Amino acid sequence: VANGMGMDARIGRRFLDAGIGFGGSCFPKDLSAFIKISEQLGYDFTLLKEVQRINAHQMERFVKKITETLWVLKDKTIGVLGLAFKQNTDDVRMSPAIDLCQRLLKGGAKLRVFDPQAMEKAKAILPDVTYVNDMNEVAAGCDALVIATEWPEFKKLDLERAHRELTHPILFDGRNLFDPAEMEKLGFIYKSVGRPEAKG
Repeated sequence: VANGMGMDARIGRRFLDAGIGFGGSCFPKDLSAFIKISEQLGYDFTLLKEVQRINAHQMERFVKKITETLWVLKDKTIGVLGLAFKQNTDDVRMSPAIDLCQRLLKGGAKLRVFDPQAMEKAKAILPDVTYVNDMNEVAAGCDALVIATEWPEFKKLDLERAHRELTHPILFDGRNLFDPAEMEKLGFIYKSVGRPEAKG
């Protein structure tokens, strides 16, 4: 559907990728403001309310997918790639990646995390996680690996090394960076958003 819509020049392919949701300091706040202004003017802006609901639901579904795959989160070690709300920024305000980390921590998981730019800012929000300085070292000893931000460098992740160093070769791709068929060939249990799973 996204590919078909993206072929229309009036819409474009950009920003049509499935994922764990949008965030940042502007869009969620603007969305809430438009809904509130509409209510003050006597209009029930159901379309924007539905955008908010679906955005929240994307995260809930993804966390449920992780939890059900691992059976429980308590005492599991999970590697998380990405903390910024989007690529090419250190901004962690209202970041879906931060929200994801907080939910995993609340469930009792231990986290090893990496982000190319946002780790310093994330430390104030996530003090109780292990910060790793190399994306290829995050997987070591983890029960699963999660991609939370669409940094292009994550496409260059050493997947063979990750497969060796994970206690279970499980990768949850919240940004659909990899091809499920290729991940199947590499032996991963691979779960992304809105696509078939690879069963390893």
